[in-house]
Amino acid sequence: MNGKMNEWIKNTLLEALNIEIIHISEGKVIATMPVNEKTRQPFGILHGGASVALAETAASVGAYALIDPQKEIAVGLEINANHLRPVYEGIVTATATIVHRGKTTMVWNIEIVNEKNELICISRCTMAIREKV
Repeated sequence: MNGKMNEWIKNTLLEALNIEIIHISEGKVIATMPVNEKTRQPFGILHGGASVALAETAASVGAYALIDPQKEIAVGLEINANHLRPVYEGIVTATATIVHRGKTTMVWNIEIVNEKNELICISRCTMAIREKV
């Protein structure tokens, strides 16, 4: 899956934000993203939207790993995020873990930490599982 995923990342938001998937296992995904000129807002801190993009990416990859990609697709249905502390530089790491695995929805909890392992954002993402058409 990782080789194919690297192909899919080309020319996407993941590539633009330098999001990297560093771990995939059943029900868990870890992804990283740098805090730099591409991910900061005008006041010099990590943009909340970049954190949400990282969170939804981790949940989406996790959901994809649990479906039959020949028959199904996984798409974001809802996401929320609480931004708890600012980050000015470095790398942030998102860990997504599955909370609910149903036939038509999955719910993922995503915690994003800074390099000191301090919680900077907590998010929950609901993924819709649909038949391919």
